[in-house]
Amino acid sequence: MAIEDKITELNKLREQAKAGGGTKRIEAQHAKGKLTARERIDLLLDPGTFEEIDSFVMHRCTDFGLAEQQFLGDSVVTGYGNIKGRKAFIFAQDFTIFGGSLSKVASEKICKAMDLAAKNGAPVIGLLDSGGARIQEGVDSLVGYGDIFTRNTLYSGVIPQISVVLGPCAGGAVYSPAITDFIFMVKGTGQMYITGPEVIKAVTGEEVTLEQLGGAMTHATKSGNCHFVADTEPECLEMVRRLLTFLPQNNMEDSPVIDTADDPNRTDEELRYIVPTDPAKSYDMKQIITKTVDNGEFMEVHQKFAPNLIVGFARLGGRSIGIVAQQPRFFAGVIDVDASDKGARFVCFCDCFNIPLITFVDVPGYMPGTDQEYRGIIRHGAKFLYAYAEATVPKICVITRKAYGGAFIVMSSKSLRGDINYAWPTAEIAVMGPEGAVNIVFRDTIAKSENPEETRQRLIQEYRDKFANPYIAAAKGYIDDVIDPAFTRPKLIKALDMLQNKADTNPPKKHGNIPL
Repeated sequence: MAIEDKITELNKLREQAKAGGGTKRIEAQHAKGKLTARERIDLLLDPGTFEEIDSFVMHRCTDFGLAEQQFLGDSVVTGYGNIKGRKAFIFAQDFTIFGGSLSKVASEKICKAMDLAAKNGAPVIGLLDSGGARIQEGVDSLVGYGDIFTRNTLYSGVIPQISVVLGPCAGGAVYSPAITDFIFMVKGTGQMYITGPEVIKAVTGEEVTLEQLGGAMTHATKSGNCHFVADTEPECLEMVRRLLTFLPQNNMEDSPVIDTADDPNRTDEELRYIVPTDPAKSYDMKQIITKTVDNGEFMEVHQKFAPNLIVGFARLGGRSIGIVAQQPRFFAGVIDVDASDKGARFVCFCDCFNIPLITFVDVPGYMPGTDQEYRGIIRHGAKFLYAYAEATVPKICVITRKAYGGAFIVMSSKSLRGDINYAWPTAEIAVMGPEGAVNIVFRDTIAKSENPEETRQRLIQEYRDKFANPYIAAAKGYIDDVIDPAFTRPKLIKALDMLQNKADTNPPKKHGNIPL
């Protein structure tokens, strides 16, 4: 056979591989409002940069009639390309072939892409749309999942791992995205669950729809498994592209510095008036964040989960930063079980990938009550503390208003190796708030007075005047400086510049034992 004929045959096979499960199945995919695996890859990667791997691989199963059902590439498309000019590795499950179910060879393809990503120090992104394990292959499919989970674990903290749930992700398959750094989901089509509605009804009698059980909004608001929610697949994939601009390629690099054209010396007098004079009134911490960071651009993570804590990415002076902040608009910014988990996970990620942490503090304490105690606020709160204490990246803190008790300590305090700690003149740093402190310290005095309530209010005001300020902590060196809120941005940028060559280490060990 002449070389021209061989090239013709090669091109024919390539077109066959690109056809996936065929026209009818592609049409069925589109009818569900979903794109195909290859259409998704085209949207995610820079045009013309995708290089496919293993497009001729086929499954090796001969049971249950599968010997007669062969598709080039099997149920996953793998390869690499560029996202905004930087390398990324991709695997996209193809629902048009056996419902995207995982075969042993599909697992091998995914593992190969993950191994190449780790060897080359580049992110790996999984586009998930699968009915789960390929039942016809039995234990081989389950072993394939185990191989993927092992790589998710070993490469955690080495390269960024992102999961994009664009269809079903059921049973044991959900543990792979759960280990990865960020999960994106599309409303109406992306679903994750361990057991489906039919099994739940049979076992517990509970009736629930697929969307109620494992839809994007369920995981974004209730379970906290989902970090980002999008209305459409194109919007979702564009969000993935944006997220990667804040991240380094791997744990040995820094995030790219981008010229944002925002003056590093820019001040903003409006910052002086955001915190209310009445300590009982709330305000929106996001106003402070957006007025401080480059061009007001802030990519919030976990936006719909534990809204009393804000986490996300931004830039200061062109450098990528991770932001952790209380949100006084929700539960006064108190730290509860969910906020602890949310904050700890984000702090750990930033530390893994050399992203400096900026913390804005306005915290009255930990959430009281039997519900929180029974759910393990001690253990969950300790995760947050552990993450901050362990982190060796630059850590800068700004206390805007309240910082009481153990919550003051956990929020990037000097005790947890905070590098630079600022406070605004409106800051109140104490063991507890004035009312609680007076009720305990002056209990007998109040009880014996002729007018207990008048005495209590007078003592509260005296306590507030004397202790509810940042200057006692500053006098002891726990606060490095009390700053004019208008100058927060230049102060933070100068501190980041000073800390850019920071070197800190933890004691040699296999790993710590975080209170999970």
